[in-house]
Amino acid sequence: MPDRSERYVTGMAVRRAVLGDAHVDRASLAITAFDEDFQTFITESAWGSVWARPDFTPRERSILTIALLAALGHDEEVAMHVRATRNTGATAGDLREAMLHVAVYAGVPAANHAIKIIKQTLASMETGAAA
Repeated sequence: MPDRSERYVTGMAVRRAVLGDAHVDRASLAITAFDEDFQTFITESAWGSVWARPDFTPRERSILTIALLAALGHDEEVAMHVRATRNTGATAGDLREAMLHVAVYAGVPAANHAIKIIKQTLASMETGAAA
């Protein structure tokens, strides 16, 4: 393993805290030479820079991230970050409110689609099924 920057180490710790060890371990095992630089980049920039900042709580970042992903139609990422709410403290009520904002500022179809994904993901989390 190459030497890792302090920002990478911080990013990996934050990523594990938010997404959980099992998810990060699976993602790490899937890294190839093709996407290794990209994975390092997102670990350092998204997780080591933005998510590591002290200005928002993990809960606040989680709500904001889910709203942005919903607005942009990134379905798999919405589900992944909904599953991460068990680590960030964002609640179903928080997500419901965020989707109202998505509806107003990004459009009803985007919010409607994301609500479907969020409901399915929350239901699978309650039953312990994979979503």
